[in-house]
Amino acid sequence: MIQSYSEFLSALMEAGFSFAYGGNDQGLFSLLKYDWTNEPPESALKWCSCDPDLDPCCWRIRALSERDDISYAKVFFKKAGYITKEWAPYFLAARRPKSFEEAYADGLITHYAKTVYDYLRENGPTPADRLKFSKEEKKQYERAAEELQMGLYITLYGQDQKISRKGDEYGWASNVFCTLEEFWPEEVFAQAAAISQEEAEAKITQRLLGINPESNPKKIRKFIYGK
Repeated sequence: MIQSYSEFLSALMEAGFSFAYGGNDQGLFSLLKYDWTNEPPESALKWCSCDPDLDPCCWRIRALSERDDISYAKVFFKKAGYITKEWAPYFLAARRPKSFEEAYADGLITHYAKTVYDYLRENGPTPADRLKFSKEEKKQYERAAEELQMGLYITLYGQDQKISRKGDEYGWASNVFCTLEEFWPEEVFAQAAAISQEEAEAKITQRLLGINPESNPKKIRKFIYGK
């Protein structure tokens, strides 16, 4: 049972990847089970308390701000999850066999997703609220951001507090996104380029079955490829 942020980090680095909160982990696995209303008495966790050591809700931003070997985004079944630097090349090899331009030319990427990706590539890390380029098409751009996360083209970079025109803070902090090329160093992509899709699938499958031997093969494949 994970009891603190440090224990979570140790477990994540060993596993290599995980759903963020396992309320619906598709029968595969998650390092954390989100059930703050029914936490076991022996658990030290304090969900939604904003305690940086004991509240798992704080750990994603803490990990992104303190480390450079953990990524976080909607990467598994359109749900948030973690992938470590060690395992990033395998997921990239599985999900990105083509360049972004090739995938777009083949109709695998929507126009809205290309607009978001091109903006991030040109402008660097950007709060999500600035990526909704028109009120009329807000939903399309939100889906585009999700599409790009699942495709491992963009990832969460951190958070940024919203500021009004008067200079006052307001509302919840906005997620900041960047391209994966901005997030991971070139060595990660070089490693991915040397791994075939088949090798990547076999490696991740082996890890999942080692953690949970009862994992469903169809769900494993969707976990790996994101579709």
